[in-house]
Amino acid sequence: MAITVTEKAAKEVQRIINDEQGKGSMPEKIYLRMSVQGGGCSGFQNKLDLDVNVKPEKDEIFEVNGVGVVVDKISLMYLEGATVDFHDDHLNKRGFSITNPNAKGSCGCGSSFSM
Repeated sequence: MAITVTEKAAKEVQRIINDEQGKGSMPEKIYLRMSVQGGGCSGFQNKLDLDVNVKPEKDEIFEVNGVGVVVDKISLMYLEGATVDFHDDHLNKRGFSITNPNAKGSCGCGSSFSM
């Protein structure tokens, strides 16, 4: 599998999607979009978004733990083998993380990485 979304992360993504759909502002099919963008002190940053638009000529689509995941083909080169997880430690950390085995280093705060 090119990208892994843990069960805990998939449940949180689905919860967020259900909340958005409950507001009536989102269509039935919503994807978790993963991408890599230039920036940060180490050169690259991971990005997670919800997206309803898929461009078959530019995007790869995966179904992981019941969540549709979309990654543009360029970002996929950097994200191959990455794992998305969700942390819910009420004292220290709450949110999504991406562990990328292709990253050679990261900045001190962990928000960007180098290849």
